[in-house]
Amino acid sequence: MVKFIDDEKKKYGVESICRILPIAPSTYYRIKDEQENPEKQSRRKQSDKHLMAQIKQIWQASGCRYGIRKVWHKLKQDCMPKLGRCTVERLMKQLGIQGVWRGKGKITTKQRPGQQSPDDLVKRNFSADAPNKKRLLRSSAPQVADFTYIKTKSGWVYTAFVIDVFKRVIVGWKVSNHMDTQLVLDALNQALDARGRPSGVIHHSDKGSQYLSIKYGERLKQSGLAASVGTTGDSTSGIALRLALGQSSASLFPRSDNALAESVNGLYKAEVIDYLKQEWDGVNDVALATLDWVHWYNHERLHSTNGYVSPVDAENIYYCSLIPSGYAA
Repeated sequence: MVKFIDDEKKKYGVESICRILPIAPSTYYRIKDEQENPEKQSRRKQSDKHLMAQIKQIWQASGCRYGIRKVWHKLKQDCMPKLGRCTVERLMKQLGIQGVWRGKGKITTKQRPGQQSPDDLVKRNFSADAPNKKRLLRSSAPQVADFTYIKTKSGWVYTAFVIDVFKRVIVGWKVSNHMDTQLVLDALNQALDARGRPSGVIHHSDKGSQYLSIKYGERLKQSGLAASVGTTGDSTSGIALRLALGQSSASLFPRSDNALAESVNGLYKAEVIDYLKQEWDGVNDVALATLDWVHWYNHERLHSTNGYVSPVDAENIYYCSLIPSGYAA
């Protein structure tokens, strides 16, 4: 509004324009005076101006992905522990910026009829007390695996992930234009190399035929990992039966048996595939973007489960806590 008056005041005059617009001439002159003499602005305006610059910097550093909650936590960590969430919300609205919205994912894995699978050793308890330290006797999984798909100009592309449950670090990934065992096997091998080939821990996936293949099972066995497999979903007839028995909606649509891996897939689709481009060229295009995102996800992205620190920082904090105080550097 002030800019419009600036542009038209020589032709019509300030008072004439203000009689039509919902602004008093005195308000216009005060705003102009504050623009030319910033020291005359109120403390709140000066504070807001400084804070808006910091908010925009954090938002841009996240690849324009962070919403109100993560920007707020980042500011609290950096320099403003008493900052209110409502302040960040108000200023982000003024800046006209917002975070990435995540939609629902789709089921990408299918089990072959009659294909046998290992037992579910996890029972939807996606927690661990240390990196790669959950043993077979505990009903938690240190690693979960899944893959998702991306439509490109040259055809479908598939991305597989392996995640360490403890602090949600992505320890293995692979992008390929083939939805086969080699796709998930390459992601597994990268995870084994990254984690020093841990023995005796649970490796959990769903009942996709790639994860139930002989080759994949043999690789898990060679590495000393205990295979665990959840279900791929619930049948329509099963839902109808429980509905007839009067069960609640929560029991009709239970939590996924590979929820953590599917959550990472959802973030990946929201923050990379659906966000960066409308069209992807092919496997190399997707692989480069995935490489950048995985590094940012592991080293910089704030994670609520980790107390709003990155997965790698959360692991480092854990390892530092194991060092006796007298031996700290």
